[in-house]
Amino acid sequence: MQGMVPYLPELIPHLIQCLSDKKALVRSIACWTLSRYAHWVVSQPPDMHLKPLMTELLKRILDGNKRVQEAACSAFATLEEEACTELVPYLSYILDTLVFAFGKYQHKNLLILYDAIGTLADSVGHHLNQPEYIQKLMPPLIQKWNELKDEDKDLFPLLECLSSVATALQSGFLPYCEPVYQRCVTLVQKTLAQAMMYTQHPEQYEAPDKDFMIVALDLLSGLAEGLGGHVEQLVARSNIMTLLFQCMQDSMPEVRQSSFALLGDLTKACFIHVKPCIAEFMPILGTNLNPEFISVCNNATWAIGEICMQMGAEMQPYVQMVLNNLVEIINRPNTPKTLLENTGRLTSPSAIPAITIGRLGYVCPQEVAPMLQQFIRPWCTSLRNIRDNEEKDSAFRGICMMIGVNPGGVVQDFIFFCDAVASWVSPKDDLRDMFYKILHGFKDQVGEENWQQFSEQFPPLLKERLAAFYGV
Repeated sequence: MQGMVPYLPELIPHLIQCLSDKKALVRSIACWTLSRYAHWVVSQPPDMHLKPLMTELLKRILDGNKRVQEAACSAFATLEEEACTELVPYLSYILDTLVFAFGKYQHKNLLILYDAIGTLADSVGHHLNQPEYIQKLMPPLIQKWNELKDEDKDLFPLLECLSSVATALQSGFLPYCEPVYQRCVTLVQKTLAQAMMYTQHPEQYEAPDKDFMIVALDLLSGLAEGLGGHVEQLVARSNIMTLLFQCMQDSMPEVRQSSFALLGDLTKACFIHVKPCIAEFMPILGTNLNPEFISVCNNATWAIGEICMQMGAEMQPYVQMVLNNLVEIINRPNTPKTLLENTGRLTSPSAIPAITIGRLGYVCPQEVAPMLQQFIRPWCTSLRNIRDNEEKDSAFRGICMMIGVNPGGVVQDFIFFCDAVASWVSPKDDLRDMFYKILHGFKDQVGEENWQQFSEQFPPLLKERLAAFYGV
């Protein structure tokens, strides 16, 4: 790539010209080649290359040749991922093309078109929530949704696409949410019923395709995330919590993974319906803290953290159910850096156990603090690299409260704590006060001379930051 950069200002316009070559094979491969340079294109002023490339690719999406349609759609999805909100000014034009393609595309290419629409929603987020855009986009999607039968595998990409759209539109999705929600619940219910019949009479029934249930759970997550509190009435009028209880115990890891993601989202959106189930759910969450299935484990861990934040001190009876497993997970050498599937919430999954331990300590400091020494070092190293956010905030409040209960637990690894504190760019004032008190408390405890010796070990940057922010 670096070697190519000097030639790109001339090459890109040439390749864009090739998009209108009379040979279909040239047009389709030019789409692919240009997508490989999307990152560079987006790094230049938009009028230079982004605008002409986008304009030509959109024309190719409506090409007469199926192979070109497919290549253009895929290339456009790649461009969307790179350009993100740079596309906002052109949304109207983009949507017109994609919606027109709906009427034109045959079966196979429709699936790629769903992906391009879902990626667009992921890339521009809430900017899509404008009445004129919703008017363009939703009718054709809902029409397809109504045409497809519950048994049709073409529902998968459409459900995935709608999940992205629902999350992006937020309250803009409200007029469409009821039938979509109901159908997802039905798909989960049907799959569970079929699985049960197959288990009892394998000779009479076929095993269900559990992907129907997985994509339905993921779309319900998208609805809960997008609609927030508005999802409450839908949950109230359905048996989703009962179904979720079964899904969380499914033999297939992917089903459990999606169940825990939905549980976390429902906990944030409408805890009133989750709370009555906590006593039944917590032991299941505890048994799924198994790093062998890393994505299941991550989602279960994340859900426990969200439940903590809603339960507060009432979390106390459940701490022992999960704490030892979480401490074990956080101490494992190099937890693989798999990206969290279907939850783009955190920068690095290895931070999830740390966040949840912090949140457990925030609501039940007395119960968690005695174990401080067993996790403080990996806790600090896994949270120093994530950017300031709500989750990091609650976790650090928890660690400060635990240090208050058990200051001895942090003494041996205090340099790691200092480093983690210094990773904050702009903590809220009261959190910063907590840091200040702990740092100065430690300094006063050991005395000026010992502190000088101790801080000699600090890398220069850390020393500077702590002096500037906290005066130590």
